[in-house]
Amino acid sequence: MRADRGCQRGLDRSQSGAESRGLRGRRRHLVEQPLPAGQDDALARIKRPLVVCADESVHDRTSLASLRERYDAVNIKLDKTGGLTEALAMADAAQALGFEIMIGCMVATSLSMAPAMLVTPQARFVDLDGPLLLTRDRDHGLRYDDSLVYPPDSSLWG
Repeated sequence: MRADRGCQRGLDRSQSGAESRGLRGRRRHLVEQPLPAGQDDALARIKRPLVVCADESVHDRTSLASLRERYDAVNIKLDKTGGLTEALAMADAAQALGFEIMIGCMVATSLSMAPAMLVTPQARFVDLDGPLLLTRDRDHGLRYDDSLVYPPDSSLWG
């Protein structure tokens, strides 16, 4: 199970403990961005029983160093990094700093997700479900089978 607070609003400090207690007893692996970006200093001072992953707090390699004491993992999204080249470099830099890697996405078609598949070998967590949130994806897109995602057929590229 992955808990994503979608932290444009996040939790405030009084809620975060109650929220994590609600997850106890469930099989869980990750909590994503439990506090809003810029208001997450408290994460450096708490014991974290599971992986806490930066999402809105991380954009590219330049944002990694400031997150070291607050987060255990970073969510790399090609839309935020500016593309595949920076995403690959960011994954290398994040691992060098001791972060686990999550590959995530915005809502978009398989054409947008397919390049992110090249970063997945470095990732412990993969969340490339953007095409599933659309009414219709592109033809020949990514293939999903339960929790697995498979690369697209080469015909996706035209």
